[in-house]
Amino acid sequence: MKAMILAAGRGERLRPLTDELPKPLLSVGGRPIIEYTIESLVSSGFSEIIINLAYLGEKIESALGNGERFDVRIKYSYEGQTGLETAGGIIHALPLLGSGPFLVVNGDIATDFKFDGLGILTSKLAHLVLVPNPPQHRDGDFSLVDGAVSYKGTEFYTYSGIGVYRPEFFAACDQRYFPLAPLLRQAMDKQAVTGQLYEGYWMDIGTIVRLRSVDRRMALL
Repeated sequence: MKAMILAAGRGERLRPLTDELPKPLLSVGGRPIIEYTIESLVSSGFSEIIINLAYLGEKIESALGNGERFDVRIKYSYEGQTGLETAGGIIHALPLLGSGPFLVVNGDIATDFKFDGLGILTSKLAHLVLVPNPPQHRDGDFSLVDGAVSYKGTEFYTYSGIGVYRPEFFAACDQRYFPLAPLLRQAMDKQAVTGQLYEGYWMDIGTIVRLRSVDRRMALL
């Protein structure tokens, strides 16, 4: 199974840090955020990673190269300077992702989640990793009941930015610029999305305060 790291975001809430550096290259614990994700994927057995690029994407490619120093093959999916939104970026990269299920990971999260074995869980169109709601997102995104994920329910969790998708999940979308949430809701209406709850360490590095929090944690490891 191949993995895709989403790295095309502008990082508006992290300005001015992201005025000259793409968010995945911001440093935590003395290293770029994205390097921790790459090394975690490699330790879980992934041998090929696709990274989508938009804003300042050339700096990401320059920093990571072909992946040789991480013992992995890295390929890049170029979207131009503005990007194609989450689903649009994945659809654009489908020719690189192959015909089987693939893992998608947000490039701006920090977590000790282990990616091993996720592929065998994807009997439906998608399998999502959910986490307890963080302070900045108290209402959550989706419910999880007996392994089924829905946007309806009483107890909600937050989508971690980690999920496994089948190419067929995107078959109904013919738009170039498109977010992921509407496609997830459509698949949930068909009971085609499974999930799991992860209660270990996870942080969305969306603000300077959270970036500093992750930096302090990584510096201690």
